[in-house]
Formats: sequence, structure tokens, C-alpha cells
Amino acid sequence: MQLNVPGYEEVSAETKIIFEKLKTATGKVPNLYATIGYSGNALASYMAYVQAQVKNSFHGKDREAIYLIVSQLNGCEYCLASHTLSAIKFGWKEEETLLLRSNKFPDPKWQAIYAVIQSVIENKGDVSDLLLTAFFEAGFSVAALIDLMVLINIMSFTNYVYRLTKIPVDFPLAKAI
Repeated sequence: MQLNVPGYEEVSAETKIIFEKLKTATGKVPNLYATIGYSGNALASYMAYVQAQVKNSFHGKDREAIYLIVSQLNGCEYCLASHTLSAIKFGWKEEETLLLRSNKFPDPKWQAIYAVIQSVIENKGDVSDLLLTAFFEAGFSVAALIDLMVLINIMSFTNYVYRLTKIPVDFPLAKAI
């Protein structure tokens, strides 16, 4: 079953305020955010959670790469489309985004991140000592591991909302890997 993307007139006053902020900041309300906006509380909570990650161990460029890996592993074409555009704006080349998504990016740091994300998603949060050791040997701290879990959580939420609702993708589709 596909849900409809709500229009401005169909959402709560709380959601309308967020829609206005999104329009001012980005020029539009993406379909996924509009759909989350069926619940003003969910959209407000999600936006605050995402905005708090500016202080995360991973800077913006790295966060976008992590979002792409999570979206690839969760099979979310919507988030792959939107975050490919964001990743390019943060300085990734399109070819690099494809390498990140396919675990072929040559930097061992990204291979360690990919392995941890894949294990978290496939094993409901369980990550082997071997993978954790590789992550820490790549130069990451325990704080970075917890911050990575937050980023996986953020992106999995939107991945799952898209897969649940099957709303139209309103960004150019990402290339397949």
C-alpha cells in the first residue's frame, strides 16, 4: 500500500511551522519529510535529533557517506537519491559515492565503517570483536562508535519510513551499483 504525501493543508499547525522552515532553508519540503509530518511530534523530534548531530564525531561529509552506506544496506532508493546529492554538495564525487556504497572505497577507514554498519544492520546491533578492533585500529574512538550508532539510527528511521510508505522519490535517482 502506498500512502499519499500530505499537502500543507492536511498537516497540523506544528508540522506547518516545520514545513515553513524547510521551505526557507532548502526551497522545498521533501516528500519524505512531508510524510513524516503526518505526525508533527515525529517530524519535530526527528529534525531536532538530526540537527544535534552537527556536534557528532563525524563531520558533514563523513555523515553523508555514512547515510549512503546505511541507505544502500537498507535498500532505500529515496535516501540514496537525496543523500547522493547531499554527498556531492559536501565534496564527494559521484563515483566515490558508488564506491562507498559498494564497500570498494580504497581507504581502510571506510572499509571499517562499512563493516560495522553492515554488522549492526544485519545482526540487530551485534558487532564482532574482530570488526570493533578494526574500527578502533582505523583511528576511531568509543565516542565515534556511539556516534556512528546514532547516525545508523537516524538513517534507518527514514529508510524504514520510505519503505513503509513507498512515497514518490522527488530527487534524481542514484545510480545503481
